Amino acid sequence: MAVVSTPTTLTRALSAMDNAEVLRIRNDFPVLNQTVNGRPLIYLDSGATSQNPLSVIEAEQEFYEQRNAAVHRGAHHLAVEATEVFEDARQTVADFVGAAYEEIVWTSNATEGLNVISYALSNAALWAAQGRGDARLRDLALGPGDEIVVTEMEHHANLIPWQELAYRTGATLRHIPLDDAGVLRMDEAAEIVGERTRLLAFTHASNVLGTINPVSDLVTLARRAGALVVLDACQSAPHLALDVKQLDVDFAVFSGHKMLGPTGVGVLYGKQELLDVLPPVQTGGSMITTVTMERAEYLPAPQRFEAGTQKISQAVALAAAVNYLTETGIDRVHRWESGLGQRMVAGLEAIDGIRVLGPAAGQDRIGLAAFDVAGVHAHDVGQFLDARGIAVRVGHHCAQPLHRRLGLTATTRASAYLYNTTDDVDEFLDAVSGVRAYFRA
Repeated sequence: MAVVSTPTTLTRALSAMDNAEVLRIRNDFPVLNQTVNGRPLIYLDSGATSQNPLSVIEAEQEFYEQRNAAVHRGAHHLAVEATEVFEDARQTVADFVGAAYEEIVWTSNATEGLNVISYALSNAALWAAQGRGDARLRDLALGPGDEIVVTEMEHHANLIPWQELAYRTGATLRHIPLDDAGVLRMDEAAEIVGERTRLLAFTHASNVLGTINPVSDLVTLARRAGALVVLDACQSAPHLALDVKQLDVDFAVFSGHKMLGPTGVGVLYGKQELLDVLPPVQTGGSMITTVTMERAEYLPAPQRFEAGTQKISQAVALAAAVNYLTETGIDRVHRWESGLGQRMVAGLEAIDGIRVLGPAAGQDRIGLAAFDVAGVHAHDVGQFLDARGIAVRVGHHCAQPLHRRLGLTATTRASAYLYNTTDDVDEFLDAVSGVRAYFRA
């Protein structure tokens, strides 16, 4: 069930987090209480996968110990209880992002969610040509002459599905370019998003640059063109207060494992009037009303897109993660992480031979920083830091076009979360300051 605000939680929401509170929070995360290469672990890779608090681990374990059964299928006691906690989890997540219960579809991850949208739009064209489904499908069907627009900073998960949709339908894929600082060229965006645009897909916050994109401005361009809007919220849902209704996006996706939840579960939000019209992508049990040997009729959303046995325990655990973030205060988390991000960027900019990607110190960003060390490959930087117990991400971060635009093949990325302290950041910066000397760059 969703967390109910109390005087205590409301008071906490107004207060700022500090290192003392973060150290108490860290005690909730068993994996952080270990050493790596003889050093206390400093985990700065939450942008890839966050760690799990005990409440999340215990929620999944409790499901298997007390309620393990198939949902929506049985009338016995365990099946009823399993269905209740599964659907309670859906409501908890819906409340967290300002959506209606029927607008939350469980997926395995955000990548699957984006592919569901892509293939549902492909099927819209097929169904419309066959005279199947709702008459509104014709308005959703893409074809030659139509355009899909993305940005040059997209994660591959929010690029390749649209490449493939363009291949399947004959539509044209275009992109909004970046300037040399990694900022969207909104002047060009206003020219690119036009009367042929049928879909605009973009990231809320870049997993490489840390940039928080101007959602309102981009949505305005899409609405002017009559285009659908798809928001990649993987790097925003764990860190920012997210209200999909206020943002006025048509679809949004995010993953559980980036927001204190387990792997294997993600969320697809879609406006109900769109989800109920779009054809399903996977078919089978649990998503049908009537089946004959010749045809099937499908349930409305969300079950329409949830064929087969679902990720039940993972959904329950994700709801526990959402409750943890809600109890801590997502706005407080954002303010704390933003401060850590600014500390990282300012410190990195002060080190000779370091190039930081994305907004400079003092400009708004999420709590991550990707950087290049002159003369040292990112993988060597990562191994150097790991030897000191510091976990970071290295590589192209599933954003090859972005790196190519900035003249790089790989970077090192440090990403903080609510369990990181200013001491973590300072130790990281101290270690980075010794990289070039160690490698004699």
